[in-house]
Amino acid sequence: MNARKRVPALFSRAGTASALAIAAVGGSVLAPGFTGEAEALGASARALEIAASKKGSPYQYGAAGPYRFDCSGLTHYSFRKVGKRLPRTAAGQYNHTRHVRAASRQPGDLVFFHSGGRVYHVGIYAGTGRVWHSPKSGEVVRKERIWSRSVLYGRVR
Repeated sequence: MNARKRVPALFSRAGTASALAIAAVGGSVLAPGFTGEAEALGASARALEIAASKKGSPYQYGAAGPYRFDCSGLTHYSFRKVGKRLPRTAAGQYNHTRHVRAASRQPGDLVFFHSGGRVYHVGIYAGTGRVWHSPKSGEVVRKERIWSRSVLYGRVR
């Protein structure tokens, strides 16, 4: 089997996060000048997996895991587990990230919901217009479709 046929088969069997990790590793080999970006993408993919593993964990205001979370607590916890430091609040996290256009968003980027110039909620982009987040009191960590057009995206460095 030639390499052209093996690569698509590999990606078709790999999950989204695994494909991102493979692409990040391959990117660092093919383009050494972009090693930092590839490492960031790998960490973001791992943080996305960690957030997804917390599915069903209850919301609690001010909680940052490992069993209960508020929105920024989930993102803070997920990135801390992969060695990335983030401020504790959604607004602080927005100010700490490299902002990216919606057209350039990638799974593992942070999704910031805003109103009137104020960031009030954050989650981790899961791809296909969905976000992992801890919504509000009485609810649990879950993945759902992004429900607003008032969103901004940030990439953790």
